[in-house]
Amino acid sequence: MKCVMICAQILNPARAATTRKVMLHKVLIAFACLLLAAACSRQPAPAPAKPGTVAIVNAKVWTGDDAQPWAQAVVIDGTTLALVGTDEDARKANAEQVVDAGGRLLVPGFIDAHVHFREGGFSLASVQLRDARTREEFVARIKAFAATVPAGTWIMGGNWDHSLWGGELPTREWIDAVTPDHPVWVNRLDGHMSLANSVALKLAGITRATKDVAGGAIVRDRKGEPTGVLKDNAMALVDAVVPAPSVEMKDRGLIAAMKYVNEQGVTTVHNMGIWDDVETFARAAKAKTLTTRVYAVTPLNEWEKLRDAVAAKTYGGADGRGDEWLRVGGLKGFMDGSLGSHTAAFDQPFADSPKDRGLLVNPPEKMYEWISGADQAGLHVMVHAIGDRAIGMLLDIYERVAKEDGARDRRFRIEHTQHLREPDIPRFAQLGVIASMQPYHAIDDGRWAEQFIGKRIATTYAFRSLLDNKARLAFGSDWFVAPATPLEGIYAAVTRRTLDDKNPDGWVPAQKITVEEALRAYTVGGAYASFDESRKGTLTAGKLADLVLIDRDLFSIPPEEIRNAKVLTTVVGGNVVSGGWPTATAQ
Repeated sequence: MKCVMICAQILNPARAATTRKVMLHKVLIAFACLLLAAACSRQPAPAPAKPGTVAIVNAKVWTGDDAQPWAQAVVIDGTTLALVGTDEDARKANAEQVVDAGGRLLVPGFIDAHVHFREGGFSLASVQLRDARTREEFVARIKAFAATVPAGTWIMGGNWDHSLWGGELPTREWIDAVTPDHPVWVNRLDGHMSLANSVALKLAGITRATKDVAGGAIVRDRKGEPTGVLKDNAMALVDAVVPAPSVEMKDRGLIAAMKYVNEQGVTTVHNMGIWDDVETFARAAKAKTLTTRVYAVTPLNEWEKLRDAVAAKTYGGADGRGDEWLRVGGLKGFMDGSLGSHTAAFDQPFADSPKDRGLLVNPPEKMYEWISGADQAGLHVMVHAIGDRAIGMLLDIYERVAKEDGARDRRFRIEHTQHLREPDIPRFAQLGVIASMQPYHAIDDGRWAEQFIGKRIATTYAFRSLLDNKARLAFGSDWFVAPATPLEGIYAAVTRRTLDDKNPDGWVPAQKITVEEALRAYTVGGAYASFDESRKGTLTAGKLADLVLIDRDLFSIPPEEIRNAKVLTTVVGGNVVSGGWPTATAQ
């Protein structure tokens, strides 16, 4: 503007001269003014795009953040989120890469709050029995698998479900003839009982003279001979003789597990495992090959070992509990077994077995001793409890320990929380206990649970009742027991339609929850359940760039279509670990 004013003043007709010399001078000045005006009109060169930045625009962003529940776009700067806001804001960020999401749904990375990661990875390469629907199919699959591995190789995994062929438990006699040269040790899908063939039983030294094991059971035939099925603590008799996998196999199993869960949109897992698992994770963390964040949980009865490891900062971190990739500090114990194995502990007998109320895997006094010691050490306690008696006893222990040790942010968890007594439901919020649950189990167990526990199903997988009573939920899968597929878990929690589609309006429909509530349990709830809410669980500027792009809007489609939704892209720490960026065309 200043350039124009100067030229205008010079060329003002009122000041014009008539001499030829002055006219020539003015022509030269006019030409100079044109050059000056052109120079003045140039804009400053745009700043170069910042390397490593990605703007995702034209998305429907569910943030999980109460302060800003919805947005249009996010900007990733390296490993963290730099911006969550409008498309205009994101485009102004001058990102190195701009991705048009085509109106698709963008959510925080899913947190699977309960997995058995190593077993899950191994199971991907093991015999597959989960959908075997007859005795003949069960045997045929084991026979076929045995033909693919050298003699002497242990055949493990399986995840069989005897309810699919009418409820009869398998026996060693089913498979002995097809596995004369292989030890077989295949587990039921819930992990609470397994089948051994005669080769495996011999290696374990199990005969009719073997005494029963406290907190477990050796299933026997009418003559007192072991059938090959062992339940809960009795399974340790065979586990003790199973050779340990090599370091290479452990690392390969972890890679397979991470690939699988990343494909499902899972960016963090809470691993319910053993110390050997932690060493596998630590190797990957050191090599910077983790593509899934891990909260590593170790056995409760070894709480002193974890206390010492944290104090020694064995796994690094300012607090001795690791970094954003591998965290330690959690401990898992067992109160009881499972519903499908008739080892969950109930107040009243099973409807189909009037003399059976299940069992306690560990005595309550021992559980109190471990929980109290771990809590005094400042460690994070979570305990498996499925039956109503087990859950009630555990809540009592938690309440006692909290009173004795004083107020602090301890976040006790109950893993599974499947079958509740009505009076125990409000105690979760009152005691600050997190219900760590797996919604896929509801649509799986719902096919047969009523014949086991009758009317008690009214408070089974009681998502709605717990939320209405202000409890915190953290959702997971229990993989390898169930698939690590959060979208199926959301479908299960929202519809409660059983896998056989025999409950189109939902199994125990009063316990349905909304899409947003289920999403929160898979994101915000999971982060809170590992003390990580300050860095993950929501799409908030400053938090880790863990996010998932889904091919359709879960909030607007009919609930029964949620199970058809697909994860398109999974991002962990700003890196695409599964899928890729889509074209702009909306689905």
